[in-house]
Amino acid sequence: MGELVDELALTQPAVSKHLRVLREAGLVSVRQEAQRRWYRLRPGPLADVDEWLAPYRRLWSDSLDALERHLDAMPDDPEIQNETGTPEETQDETEEQT
Repeated sequence: MGELVDELALTQPAVSKHLRVLREAGLVSVRQEAQRRWYRLRPGPLADVDEWLAPYRRLWSDSLDALERHLDAMPDDPEIQNETGTPEETQDETEEQT
């Protein structure tokens, strides 16, 4: 478990909790050997999840591709927009007003 703690930069209790959730969901199997527990991914349930996600992946991929085409077709706005959506004054404009 120490390797996972180091690699994931999580605490030991957090890693233990995640492994327990994965085990209870049937996504990993565990084999105890003395003081160690060896975890192994179970590809079957993960393939089922991948199959279930496939139509959503296609939907999002098509939607994001359409958004990208739309944004690429929009003219570039030379003015910088602030968080409220209104154009911000540039340094030169501020100096001219004073």
